[in-house]
Order: sequence, then structure tokens, then C-alpha cells
Amino acid sequence: MAALTGMSEVSTVSRSDVSAYPSVALSAEAAPFTPLRMDGWQLGSSSDAEKQFSRCASKLRGLRGDSAQLREELNILFDQLLSENYNKTFDPTINIRPEGVCSLLKHASSLVPLSQEHLVIKFCQLIHHLLNQLKVIMDEHTLDILVKYTTSALKVCSTWTHSDVLLALSTIVYGNGPQCHQHLSNLLREDGVLLQYSSPSQSNMELRRVALNCMANICLRIPGQPPLDDQYRSVYFSVFLKTLQSPKPPDTDELFYCMVVQAALKGLQCCLSGGKWKFGGGEDLGSVLALLKRLMFQGAPGVSVEWPAVLYPATLPQYEGLPASKSAEPEKPAERPKDAALPGKTSGNKKRKSRGKGKKTSAEDSRGDDGEEDDKVSAPQKGGGREGGRGNMESFSKPSALSLYPSWKKNSSDSEFSDPEGNAQCKLRLYHARVRQGALHCLLAVVKSIEKRTLYSFWSSFIPDSPIGGLPPLTLLTIILKDLSPKVRACALQVLSAMLDGSRQFLAVAEDTASPRTSYTPFSFSLATAVRELHRALSLALLAETSPQTLTQVIKCVAYLVANAPYHRLRPGLLSPLWKQMRPYVRHRDANVRVSVLTLYGALVTTQAPLPEVRLLLQQPEGSTSSGLLTPQDSALSWRQRDGVSSPSRTPGSLSQWGSCTRSPRAPHTPGEEESSPPWLLQLCVSLVTQPREDQSDSEGAGTGGVSLEPSPVRLEALQVMSHLVRGYFSLVQTCLRDIGQVSARCLRESDPSIQLHGTKLLEELGTGIIQQYRTENKVPESSRVPMSQVVLFWSEVLSGPLNAALQNEQHPTLQTSACETLSSILPQAFAQLPDKTQLMCITMLLGLTYSENYLVKTAAVRALGVYILFPCLREDVMFVADTANTILAALEDRSPNVRAKAAWSLGNLTDTLIVNMESVGVDFQEELSDMLLLKMLQAATRASDDKDRVKSNAVRALGNLLHFLRRSQMTRSAFQRPLEDAVRSLVKTVQSEATMKVRWNACCALGNAFRNPSLPLDSAPWSRDAFSALCNVVTSCKNFKVRIKSAAALAVPSDRSFYGDVKRFSCVWRSLATALENSEDTNDFLEYRYSASLRHTLSHALLHLLSISQSLDMPALGSSLSGNEGRGIREHLMKYVRAEEGGGEGGGGTEGGEGAQGEKDTRDSFTPQQRIGGLQQTLIRLKGLEAAGEEERGREEVVDFLEDLLKTCE
Repeated sequence: MAALTGMSEVSTVSRSDVSAYPSVALSAEAAPFTPLRMDGWQLGSSSDAEKQFSRCASKLRGLRGDSAQLREELNILFDQLLSENYNKTFDPTINIRPEGVCSLLKHASSLVPLSQEHLVIKFCQLIHHLLNQLKVIMDEHTLDILVKYTTSALKVCSTWTHSDVLLALSTIVYGNGPQCHQHLSNLLREDGVLLQYSSPSQSNMELRRVALNCMANICLRIPGQPPLDDQYRSVYFSVFLKTLQSPKPPDTDELFYCMVVQAALKGLQCCLSGGKWKFGGGEDLGSVLALLKRLMFQGAPGVSVEWPAVLYPATLPQYEGLPASKSAEPEKPAERPKDAALPGKTSGNKKRKSRGKGKKTSAEDSRGDDGEEDDKVSAPQKGGGREGGRGNMESFSKPSALSLYPSWKKNSSDSEFSDPEGNAQCKLRLYHARVRQGALHCLLAVVKSIEKRTLYSFWSSFIPDSPIGGLPPLTLLTIILKDLSPKVRACALQVLSAMLDGSRQFLAVAEDTASPRTSYTPFSFSLATAVRELHRALSLALLAETSPQTLTQVIKCVAYLVANAPYHRLRPGLLSPLWKQMRPYVRHRDANVRVSVLTLYGALVTTQAPLPEVRLLLQQPEGSTSSGLLTPQDSALSWRQRDGVSSPSRTPGSLSQWGSCTRSPRAPHTPGEEESSPPWLLQLCVSLVTQPREDQSDSEGAGTGGVSLEPSPVRLEALQVMSHLVRGYFSLVQTCLRDIGQVSARCLRESDPSIQLHGTKLLEELGTGIIQQYRTENKVPESSRVPMSQVVLFWSEVLSGPLNAALQNEQHPTLQTSACETLSSILPQAFAQLPDKTQLMCITMLLGLTYSENYLVKTAAVRALGVYILFPCLREDVMFVADTANTILAALEDRSPNVRAKAAWSLGNLTDTLIVNMESVGVDFQEELSDMLLLKMLQAATRASDDKDRVKSNAVRALGNLLHFLRRSQMTRSAFQRPLEDAVRSLVKTVQSEATMKVRWNACCALGNAFRNPSLPLDSAPWSRDAFSALCNVVTSCKNFKVRIKSAAALAVPSDRSFYGDVKRFSCVWRSLATALENSEDTNDFLEYRYSASLRHTLSHALLHLLSISQSLDMPALGSSLSGNEGRGIREHLMKYVRAEEGGGEGGGGTEGGEGAQGEKDTRDSFTPQQRIGGLQQTLIRLKGLEAAGEEERGREEVVDFLEDLLKTCE
């Protein structure tokens, strides 16, 4: 009726009323043709849909349930609403308010009685039409009304309406599962419609599919919303799993069954997404994995194997059974009869032929064993586009893909985007591909939801390890190499990438450098073989892939492999072919491919850097690796009109020629520099960052002018690769130090903050590389370092360039933060040679940025000051020390824990500087520093020691240094006495607390550091007893051996007997050390056992120290301890210590990241055995000269006898 009305309206318009189209000459500049309707409105005008909706909604609101013409009017209105296209992708200007849609649907639900089934169907279609196209987010009231209406319709209406009703219900509950909890119990009843229609016994495939789809939409979780309750998710999970495990009903159309499987896979994926695995133990997981592995190969020609019902965790590979017999019907007919029927008898003969070849070829040497069979496969595919590329690949991938029939590749079209009319086989292939894709999506959700440890036990079921002989297994690599659908291949690559991501600890066991054993195959060798097989298969995929999107996934997957494989434990040669193979792809016309290639190169120069194989590759000349390397898509790659990279002469600026890395005459050359050239990868990255694109075909990054740089993602990735290269292989790029600095400066002058940020990161890496070269412990010869004059020139240019603007760019705090970190990476020796005004600029800038409102900037500035305070040229400047101290004290009161943590770290560094100045400058520096400032630092550090652990670990370090630094005149002042006691008690409390072990060993170090101050009243202060008691308790009872080591070292610090107090306290310290030495091997944690030798070393040193300062009053206790069984045990350990049979210094673990370094010297000594024997002799001589009587004399004799016996044994 509505259609007739519309036609009559159109017929009344005369031909003269239609405006004539203006005549336009054909040209490229002509405006695109836009057809007009008879009424003059453009087709698809936003007012059409909106006016129609408003008109119908207004009429609908005017209808009443008792109207005589209600049915006809509702039919007309529903037809008119259904006839409009509300899809915003079709017309983004459509603006229909969600409130209007909800109001319309609520009112319509009250007008459509359930007895009018035709109207019910139209209304359900309208619900689906509006909610689906307008993406309406319903309010809870509308949701409740519509769910009640549709569930009532399922109970009351006839079965023939249920398909449309379920479709409407699935649209209503899409992502609203948690909000429908009051209805879920009714929907999930055993006699409920959803469970009834989703049952495997349901013969109507359409109803079954819609019911499963409705359940999947209930389980769907939209980001930001809570997940569905676990009890309901478990029920749905069981339904989906049961559906997928049940066989295809007889006489069921394959297409309809594929749609059912797709719906069940979608539901399974929704159940698994967004959380941890909660659906049973290992057997249930094995069932799901076995099911998904079977569906991964749904419709794959030639796959007719006995799929296991459960995959069991194993360390050795699992292999599928032999092909199913053609004559016997298998017990589990879910997919195998269909798969076996597709290839036909010819393919079966081919498979038997391939199996024979597989037995006589190895995994590594079978590339030339394709012969006649490969010719049969390749011949029909000439000129077949993507299949042609796959045909070339066949000769390489035969060993890993023999279980797939070559007839799979005879099709000339993927048919992924179109369904040729009348081609049922093509449509079936499309639906099978969607099933495989859904199974892989589910597998990806499983991989992300289970623990890595559990995942690795199923590793061999999805990743092959090149078995020798027999049929190769069906794995993810089979799909990556053989599947015709690029989407399916991309999904398989995503799953493989997720499995490889974070697998470094698991793959670290892999090793094949030693000769393989003949009696058995170690697990480490199997893993190494799997890594090699991954390299081989992914390399073949690179050669054959023509889809840019899938090619990007292949390269990303290789990057995950490279980032996690332990190449230092594998035979060299895996990375060289990959390095060469990637060279052509840097010129690929697709920007995403270029980005992924750079990501891979970044992984190559990052993994276990510096790796000898990668170092050799970087040192090779540019043209030496590309000869003879062609890929099937070379014609698509060469979008740059040159070999390799752009010529440096094309650079708009005045950058140096990268072939020679020219420099200022003032900068001396490193020996052998003239013969070296910058790595090809560095030249490539520089050209991508700085040089214009020669081909403007890319839409990304195309400029309005004649010159356009690479797209921003490519340039950013190139800058990251440069940073990785500088970090891992600084010695290879140091000859181009100034040139790289110019690249960074150019980036800082650009307007894109991301480019500026990566430019500062690159500068920071350069500064860090220089610092690493000049560190004494790295033992880099002076001839191999960057000359100091060149370092000074480099930083002079950087600090006079655009870095200052980045430091002051308040609109981009992240850029300011990175610029602060760049300032902190200046070599201290080079900073001292910078002009005074440059030094002052750096200091002033950092002091000012500590007052930034952004916590990231403040954190970086405070940390940089903590670095500068250690510079030799600044640490003796009292004014700078005072300014830095006041700035740090203010930062310690900040609300952000990150700022407070860095402020505590900087305060620890500042107090380290005080100790260094005290030892080098002397009392003059102590007197110059304000007493009030010291008091403020002591009080602030005491308060910070009650903060979070990451603040506390450095606060206690600062307390130890301050207690060491204080003079006697300060300690006797009343203003210092209470803060002094609070500081020591805070350290004692931290030692005895349940804080992290790092905090506790830093507190032990701090007490030992405080004990070094001879002005500290250890003998008389009331808090000294608690300090010694805490250390004695920890040295005997702490489970962490590093804490024991630090406490033992602290107990050995006091240099005079009087500091230990009375005889009772001295005896307590001795007994604690002796007991700790006796129990130094008692631990249940194997990780602690490795520190037991260092613990015994420190305890032995402490005991000998106590003997060396002991007095006559101590002899009875010492004699009784050394004369019995306890003495024999102590004698054995002291003998090993004197002979240096057990090394020391292994336990100095309290200095991670340079934090807490003051305690390191306590646990190690450089004495030779002769020096230790000499010290023992001096102790013996001193003890013999002690005046004693009675019990003291007897004890002295026992101690002397013990030491004489020990000396005889050691000499």
C-alpha cells in the first residue's frame, strides 16, 4: 500500500518540473555525478531517513490499541520503517536519537499482540533493523520490555515465527548479557527455547543457528562492561562445546551446518575472551584444543585423519593417526567423512605417493625432492595470480605440508569476497574458510586466557619440530603455508604470534650447539629443532605471500620469534638468511609492510645484543647481501627508484655523506675508522627518516607540496630501530655520532611531537652508549672509545640546538620528560668540559622543571638531579648540593609515589656524595654544609622510611649515609638528639619488618654504614641495644641469605671493642654469628643456596674481626664456644676462609640499579691468603699479651690454642 502511494506521488510530477542537468564537459576536473530524485532531493540525503522515521514515529505514537484499523496501519508503518536504510556507514549524517528509537519500540511492543503472528514477525524484523543499523545503546527499561516481549513470543507464538523472534532477541541482548541477569534463568531452563533449539538433536538448522547466535550475543563482553556471571558462562560454554563436538546430522546441508558451527565458534570465543580460563581442568582444556585443532582444518582437502578427542599435555610432539580408511566409517564422523570425500581418489593416490617420499627425506634436506609431483601441481596454476606464488612455494614447503593434497591449489580464485552465481562448490569453500577462521579466533582466545606454563605443555600439538620419517603433523604452520584464504592464514599467524609472545623463558632451554645424542633426543634439542622449523616455514611464507595484510602478519610473527628465541644457544646461521630475505621488503609499496619490516630489524638488533652473527651482518657492505635474492613480488616491491636506499645527496638538508661519515676537522678519528663504514641498516633508517619519498602513490604521509616524507609510522619505527642499534651495537655506529645527532636535531625541529619524542630517545641512547664505554668495569680500551673531544663537541651541538625548546614544551609533557632523561645521559667528564653557561643552563632547567605540575616531568627532573649530584665537577659545589637537597626535600612531599620514589633515590645519591666529600675534602666540607639542611634531610629520610617499599629502599640508604656523615658537635645538640634516635629506630624497625628483601638488606647496609661513624654513641645510647639485637636476630633467622650477609657485614663494622657495649652484648653478637655459620647451608630454597658460600665468607670474616678486638672479659664466653663441638665446626669454616677456598663478594645484592651501593664493600675483601694468615698471627700475638686471671685466663688459653691449631692447619 505504501509502495502504491509512493508511485502515485511520483506519477504526478511532470517532466517539466524536473530541473535539467547542466551540460558539463568531460574532464578530470568535473564534479562527480550525483543523481537527483524527482523531488529534487539528493538520493541518500539525511533528511529522507530522518523525516521518514520522525513521520512514522509520530503516527505510531498516535495509534491506540482499540483502533479498528490498527493492524493495517501497523503494517504500513512497519513497512515504511523497514524500507529505509539507516546505516551510518552509508550516510554518516543520519542523526536519529537513541531515545526516539527506544520510545518507538516500547510503544510498538504495547500495540502488537502476540496473537497477530505476522505482525509479531514484522515487529521483530523492525527491532533487528533499527538496533543493528543505528547501533542503539538501550536504557535498562527498554531492554527489559523488549526481552520480556520476545521471550513471551517464544512461549506463545508458533514455531514458524521463532526464527525471526530469536534474531530480534539476539540483537537486543548483544553485549547486554550482564544487564539481562533477571531473564537468564528463564532462558537457560532445561525446557527453555534456547537450550531446546541449540540442542544437537534439533533438526532445523536455521533455528539452531539463530539460537546459538543469540547465546553468543549474551556472552559477548563489550569493553568497559562487567563480564557475564561465571555460572551462566559455564552453561553456555557447555552448550557451545557440545554443539561443536557432535557430528553433523545425516541429510543435513553442508552450508547450513557450517553456519551452525560458525555460530557455536563465535559463542565459544565470547565465553573465552576477556578473562582467565575458568572451564575445568586439564582434560577439559585438552578437549577444547583437540576440537579447535580439528576445526582449524575444516574443509581442507586431503585431511582425513583420526583426530584425537583430547590433547594431553606432553613435552614430546603429538602426531595424528593414519588417514581414515575409505571403506570403514569412522566412529567420530564430525568432519572427517566430509573432508575425506572432497579430494577424491586421485588425491588419495597422490597422498600415498607423498608419504613414501616423506619417509626417505629429512626435514632439512628435502627441498629438491618434489620432482614430478610438484610439476603436476604447478602446471595448471600458471598465470593464476596468488596461486602462482604459492606454487613456487610448494617446492620449498613440501616436507611440512605433505598431509595436504596439492589439489587444494587448483582453484583459481579465493572467492572470499564474492559468491559466483550457481557455484555451490565455491560457496562451500568460503563457508569452510569462515569455520577455520572462527576456530583460529577461538584458539587465540584460549592462548590468551590460559597461563603460559599450561600453554607450553601443548606446544608440540601446534608447532612442529621436524620429525624424521613418517607423516609430518598438521599444525599452525600447515595453515600458514597451505591455506588458500589470506584471512585464515592471517588468523593462524596471529595465534602463532600470541604463542611466541612472552615465550623467552620457555625457549631459553633450547640448545643445539652440541652434537646430538643418538640414544635419545633431549628436550632442549627438540625445542631448538622447533625454532629452526619455525624459521624455515615462516621464511617460505615470506616468499609466497602476496596479500599485503597477511604479509604484515608474517613479518610480525617472525619478529616475535626473533625476540624470544635464544640464538646464543643455537648454531649460527638462522638469522643471516632472514636478514637477507627482508632486504627487498623495505621498498614495499604498502606502508604497513615497511613498518613491520623495520619492527623485525629492530628485534634482530635487540635480541641478545650484541650477537656475533648480527654484528657480522651489520658490518657487511651494502651490496654484499642482496645478490641473487628475488621474491615473487619483486615487481610490487620496487617502489623506490633505486637499489637499496635513497641517495644521501637527495637530502634537503646538509647532512653528512653517510658513506664516509665525515666530521669536523677538530674531531679526531678513531684508529681504523677510515676503513669502516656505517652499517647498511643505519643508512636505511636515516634515509627513511630524513629523505623524501620518490613515489607519491602512498596515501599515507602524502604532502600538499612537491616533497613528501615517509608516513609517520615508518619514520617512527626507523627511529626506534636506530635507537636499538645504538643501544646494542654502539661500537659500530659511534663513527657517525655527530651525523646521528643531526638526525635527532632535525626530528626535534619538526612539528610532530611523536617524531620529536623519538628524536630525544635517540639522543638519550647515544649518551648512554658513551657512558657505558667510559665505565671502568666495562674495560673498553681507550683507543676504542669515542674521543673525549668528540663527545664534548657532540653535546655542545646538542645543547645549543632544539633540545632546549623540547625542555620548555609544556604542551607535551612526555617530550619534556624524555628531554630531561637526555640531559641525565651526559658523560660526567664531558659535562665538566662544557662551557660554564651551558652547564648553568642544564642545572637551571632541571631545577625549574622539578616544579612542573606534570608528575612525569617532575620525576624525570628529580632523577636527573640525582645523576648530576654524582658528577665530580658538581659534587664539591656546596651551593649546588644545597639547592639540589632543597629541591629533593620538596619532591619527597609530593602526592605522586613515582615522584617520591625518584626523590628518595636522588636523596640516596646526594648522601653518597656527602660521604665521598667527607673522605676527599674533609672537615671543611662538613662545616660548610648547613646544620639545618642536614637536620631537614635526616627528618625527611626518616619520614620516607615509612612510605611505600620503593620509596623506603632508598630512604634507609640515605639514613645510613646521614648517620655516617654527622659530626660529634651536631649529635650533642638537642635539636639533633631526637631526630637521631628516630632515624636509628626507623632503621631497626625496617630490618625487623615484613618489607621486601631489598628494603631489609638496604636497612642492614644502612646500620652498618652508621656504625662507621666513630662519633655515634654505640656504647651508651639506649637505641644501640635494639640495633645490635635486630641484626643478631636477622643473621640467624632470615630466610633470605642476602639479608643475612648484609646483617653479618654490619655486625663486623665497629672498629673498637667499646662500640659493642658490655660483655653480654658482645657474647650475643658472637653466638649469633656462630649459629648463623653453623646453619649457613640450611635452606629449602635452591635460589638462596647459591649465596651460602658468600654468607660463610662474610660470617667467618665477622668472627675473626670479633676475635681481633676481644678483651679479657670476653674470653670465658669465647673459650667455651671454641672448645667444644661448635668450635670444631667453626674451625672448618675459618680454615676455608683463611685459605680462600670459598669466594666472597657474591652476596652483595643490595645495589640493584646503583641503589644502596654503600654496603657493597662490607661483604668482600681483596685479601690474599697470606694477608689473612698475617692478620690471624697478629690477633694471636695480641691475645697472648692480654692480662687475665681465673676463668678469663682459662678462656684465653682455649682461644689461643684454637688459633694456633688453625694457623698450623692453614700454613
